[in-house]
Amino acid sequence: MESPVPSLSRRSREIPAFLAMDVLDRARALERQGRRIIHLEVGDPDFPTPPPIVEAGRRALAEGHTHYTESMGIRPLREAIARHYHRRYGVDVSPERVLVTSGTSPALAMVMQAILDPGDEALVPDPGYACYANFVRAAGGVPVAVDAGPASGYRLTVEALEAARTPRTRAVLVNSPSNPTGVVYGPEALQPLVEWAERHGIWLISDEIYHGLSETGPEPSALEYGPRAVVVDGCSKRYAMTGWRLGWCVAPVELVRPLQKLQQNLMVCAPAASQAAAVAALTEGEPYVAAMARAYAERRRILTRGLEALGLPVAGRPQGAFYVLADVRRITSDSVGLAFELLERTGVALTPGVDFGQRGEGHLRLSCAASPQAIQEGLRLLGEWLRQRGERPAAG
Repeated sequence: MESPVPSLSRRSREIPAFLAMDVLDRARALERQGRRIIHLEVGDPDFPTPPPIVEAGRRALAEGHTHYTESMGIRPLREAIARHYHRRYGVDVSPERVLVTSGTSPALAMVMQAILDPGDEALVPDPGYACYANFVRAAGGVPVAVDAGPASGYRLTVEALEAARTPRTRAVLVNSPSNPTGVVYGPEALQPLVEWAERHGIWLISDEIYHGLSETGPEPSALEYGPRAVVVDGCSKRYAMTGWRLGWCVAPVELVRPLQKLQQNLMVCAPAASQAAAVAALTEGEPYVAAMARAYAERRRILTRGLEALGLPVAGRPQGAFYVLADVRRITSDSVGLAFELLERTGVALTPGVDFGQRGEGHLRLSCAASPQAIQEGLRLLGEWLRQRGERPAAG
């Protein structure tokens, strides 16, 4: 008699794939077959991690820092993070409010588990980062998509949040600079959201991982406007440290212990050597960040101009992070099919816009974390593909 097959949870069966990673996985498979791929699908900087940071990590390994640290993170790093908020934003943050994590994704996942009960709702921007809704679902919550489309300049507004609020609303997620549009929230856009959340007793979680990479200058932090705002940030993007897996969460006092307990059970602690490297990032890395920010600004311009020359309008005004969201609705409303067709036929890897919500459908996200040469080659290949299809740039 055949043994029964163990069942899977409904949650694991129903959680959507992260399409950016599906595209990357297929692109890597094509590379193993000998294909040349232009990677414009993921936000992984092509810059090396700056030398002082690498040296700090190497020294930590050589000195035997290969064991568990305290669950909250090493004290020197938490103090360096607190100084960072004072120096950059003029905000006094106690190191006791800082939890060091293995990247911002675990931080966001743990925050959702700490604040949501089954059936609780969290408001997420649409379009917005693909995984936000899935962090909510993984905690048993219900993600509620809120219009952050062209009418509001691709930003959340108090009016849109208020229209979506119900008695079950427990949280709202804000991301500036934004993934996938590169739009930046200035004080006039961010402060009302923080104050709205405070007024209604709703947790506001501000994902600030792309801070430091804007053309507009220093971006405001939610910590400037509300004592109960929750901020996640990390080293991956601005210090070109994606593989080091080092982030943090700054939380109100009442949330710290619940997050610490989740970390102890789920992650134990962040990698010891990465924590040592992060201290160097926060103390020695800013000149490198400034240089990379200038480079990304030029790449955004190349990408935006190139897409518009191909008749593919760009959503919003990308001024930060390293993404551009291109409107391809004159070609198709199936962004998944188009992304994989382009990958197979042209070797250009792009992310389907629907990954970022229903308002992202009919778009493709392109990353300018790649080199200018790769971006220009990707645009050339896209142009050739369009011409072969008989497509012409849209008028105006």
